[in-house]
Amino acid sequence: MTSLPETTRALVVKQSPPDRNPLYHDAVIEERAIPTPLKEGQVVVKMGAVAFNRRDLWIRLGQYPGISFGATFGSDGAGKVVASADPNDPLLHKRVFLIPIRGWESSLDAPEKMSEFGTVGGGTRPPIGTFAEYVVVERDQVLQTPEHLDDVHMAAWPLGGVTAWRAAIVHAQVTEGQNVLITGIGGGVALTALQICIAKGANVYVTSGSEDKIQRALALGARGGVIYKSKDWPSQLAKLIGQYSNSGSGTPVQLDSVIDSGGGDIMAQVNKILKPGGKVVVYGMTANPKISFTMREVLKHHRLIGSTMGSLKDLKDATTFITKHEIVPVVSHVLQGLEAAEEGFLLLQRGEQFGKIIIRLEDESVQGKANL
Repeated sequence: MTSLPETTRALVVKQSPPDRNPLYHDAVIEERAIPTPLKEGQVVVKMGAVAFNRRDLWIRLGQYPGISFGATFGSDGAGKVVASADPNDPLLHKRVFLIPIRGWESSLDAPEKMSEFGTVGGGTRPPIGTFAEYVVVERDQVLQTPEHLDDVHMAAWPLGGVTAWRAAIVHAQVTEGQNVLITGIGGGVALTALQICIAKGANVYVTSGSEDKIQRALALGARGGVIYKSKDWPSQLAKLIGQYSNSGSGTPVQLDSVIDSGGGDIMAQVNKILKPGGKVVVYGMTANPKISFTMREVLKHHRLIGSTMGSLKDLKDATTFITKHEIVPVVSHVLQGLEAAEEGFLLLQRGEQFGKIIIRLEDESVQGKANL
């Protein structure tokens, strides 16, 4: 086994002081021992880059289940295997990314056992997180990084990637020529869904609260976008879709599916522009934690589908897809070192990012080439 340092720095969850109002748990850098000797099947990954997810902020706000104080933050990260319990391990010196979920292998519907499902970072199932210089992990819980991606862009992929893939491909079943709406463009999942749907040959429309974000989505290949702060945005979108109609039948062109992160009134908002039998896949509820579903939707055979994260099979399928199409995840900010983590949390709170917020840990570990 390659010689390792005895300790690693890690960003860990510390309980908020009892008199702090509102509740906001601390994120503290601690020196932690690297467990040695390694157990059979374990490897050590020297992290090159790690990525924030909204759940990291929810953990600090005390709004995420299963928080474990003392646990390391972070679900997403990429780096290089620098040690293994097996000195002949073919993964040694390979660039990899960590699998962010546990307990969901391949079931099409949901995790095989919900009681065993967990997400890396901030909890005990599993008891690891990516926001550390070195991470000890089972070798079957890493996947090799596609050659076209460096560590920064690879770190931007796993959790958002599998969430977007499951929403767009497994549930919405997006295919070439379909009309798809992705709401709230700018977040990591929405942008990844945009990239996947465009690579599938779909016509993608977006909503955002920012004209700048719409313009940036158009630069990535979106066909059009509207500001969701306008009360008549569904009518605006209908006109926009109609501009591209070439059916010649006189029948209004409608959406085949909606990939939504807002919740709330989304079903009523898209009722007139979603085709009969169309799907609304909801992977988040940033606008309202309740969704209204009325007889109007029933009569149009509209389908409302909840979707969160995805299986290991989904992640492997999605990674194969981005490798084939050389998709590069969108990165908004790259911070340097764990010391910059607080800046990352502030950026998440402001919600102005377009793409993922990354912490780069080691310049020399950020290898590979991102074909931008």
